[in-house]
Amino acid sequence: MTKRVAVVTGASSGIGLETARALAKQGFRVIGVGRDPQRCAAAEADLAADGGEIEMLRADLSLLAEVDRLADAIAQKVDSIDVLVNNAGGMAREQALTAEGFEANYAANFIGPFALTARLLPLLRKAAADALEGSVRIVNTASDGSEMIPAINLADLQNLGNWSPGAAYCSGKLANVLHARALAPRLAADAVVAHSVHPGTVGSNFFSHTPDSVQAAYGDAPKLTPVQGADTVIWLATAEEPGRSSGGYWFERAPRKPNPLVEDQAFVEAFWQAAEALAGRAGV
Repeated sequence: MTKRVAVVTGASSGIGLETARALAKQGFRVIGVGRDPQRCAAAEADLAADGGEIEMLRADLSLLAEVDRLADAIAQKVDSIDVLVNNAGGMAREQALTAEGFEANYAANFIGPFALTARLLPLLRKAAADALEGSVRIVNTASDGSEMIPAINLADLQNLGNWSPGAAYCSGKLANVLHARALAPRLAADAVVAHSVHPGTVGSNFFSHTPDSVQAAYGDAPKLTPVQGADTVIWLATAEEPGRSSGGYWFERAPRKPNPLVEDQAFVEAFWQAAEALAGRAGV
């Protein structure tokens, strides 16, 4: 039988690394994605020692040109994808614009994953056509930060007019939840499931890049291990129960109440249109 294929972004460390490890152990052919060449090489060597079929590809998802290059590279390696885990992301210390003119933190947390998902949908749909219903999954790693932002300015999704590290991160994570919710009805006819997840506060490379104020606030707080943080991500990607629904927001293998904006269908649709306009491409 042909191996099932999983694509995991942010797989060079933390939750992504442990998700890639677990999926490989379950028999998936795993394509991991990371930004730093040295961390990618170290992760590939680490994962190879556990056995399984896994390959790391390098890409900076804050750049749409890199997203397109990555999608083309994946399409050359596989003709279908059973699981896409959009896990890459983080919090920036200061505002920066990419060479393409996007706010770098929002681009890495949402615009890139949004565009990559759209580019890989043909491969996900192909897998779903021959798979058990509900077994082909998209999982977005979000955060409870998505619950902490009261509103999103649809005319300024990147918060360029009112930027702060917290606003950039929280709005990007809320965008991940909205993305999964908006994908659910769009992919229902294709039997592709989409969910988002708050993994908990995890002791990982994430905090090394955050502002001093965030490090001070969370420095002594209890943290999950990356293995613990990856648990619900892996469960959403592979367990039977999550395949019976779509568009959910989860924590510790249970539904979690999302930001009220996620339950406003009119807002979800307006957000989708704004996201497509920002990315300059259709999301499905």
